[in-house]
Amino acid sequence: MNKYHADQLKGKKVAVLATDGFEQDELTQPRDAVIDSGGEAFVVSLEMGEIQGKHHDQLGDKIPVDRIVSESSADEFDALILPGGLKNPDTLRQDADAVRFVTEFFKQHKPVAAICHGPWLLVEADVVEGRKVTSYPSVRTDLINAGANWVDEECVCDEGLVTSRTPADLNAFCAKLVEEIAEGKHAGQTA
Repeated sequence: MNKYHADQLKGKKVAVLATDGFEQDELTQPRDAVIDSGGEAFVVSLEMGEIQGKHHDQLGDKIPVDRIVSESSADEFDALILPGGLKNPDTLRQDADAVRFVTEFFKQHKPVAAICHGPWLLVEADVVEGRKVTSYPSVRTDLINAGANWVDEECVCDEGLVTSRTPADLNAFCAKLVEEIAEGKHAGQTA
């Protein structure tokens, strides 16, 4: 049974920024929540082809890439999802186009949802100062050092910025990201 309203995100386009090493469920469940709510989800990555997921410490599925980040802009989308996994955000935060892409969403006041290690990209994009966030515990110090107010909660929402800790928080994370995307732009969501 679909737990989302089928037309809640009708007409909304959502980017899912990921590369090899993404945590499988942290990409597929939020992507599916967007689709189940009537929105469109596009996997944006460093190059075309497929990206390799992980399911904890095992290989996960390969997911097709829809767009290349170097040729993409936040102008094309209504929101951004940043899945975790250890290698995925660590690779992306070293790519200038990926960091630019993340920053654009904040400059345009659009919803951004990051889970687990995904907030590493928020640190690199310099968009967490003064924001209430959560993450996987090992990212905590990086977020605090970047000026964030880190809390240990299942799901945190601060003016269109949705964050969660682990795959165990996915139900709350997906529900909140759908709600924030449906609401649209938030004045407090800024770089």
